[in-house]
Amino acid sequence: MVELSSYTKKFQKELNAGTSSLVLLSVLSRSDDPMYGYQIAKMLEESGPDIPMMKQGALYPVLRSLEENGLLESTVEPSVSGPPRRYYKITKDGHSALDEWAELWKQTKKFVDSILKG
Repeated sequence: MVELSSYTKKFQKELNAGTSSLVLLSVLSRSDDPMYGYQIAKMLEESGPDIPMMKQGALYPVLRSLEENGLLESTVEPSVSGPPRRYYKITKDGHSALDEWAELWKQTKKFVDSILKG
């Protein structure tokens, strides 16, 4: 029999996979300036230090996927303290996707909450 914590870890991983793109688009939509990956990761960590939303290493594939789909764009700039940094900003299509996904999230949350309440 599998222990509960492994079920919980699997559930958390699946839940994160489904929400990470929505979270990243939302973060970038509220930023006036482009942001780099580590900066985004630190902001997420500070927003919910007790919630294991997304490990930093998992962040970059999602950012790349969003960019490949035209929802983000990036530029690489030199860094005084290390290797060059890739800065991301949301595109017009990204804003449209965010609006649609946020509405889907609200509907899904409402449905799940109603089922959990009975």
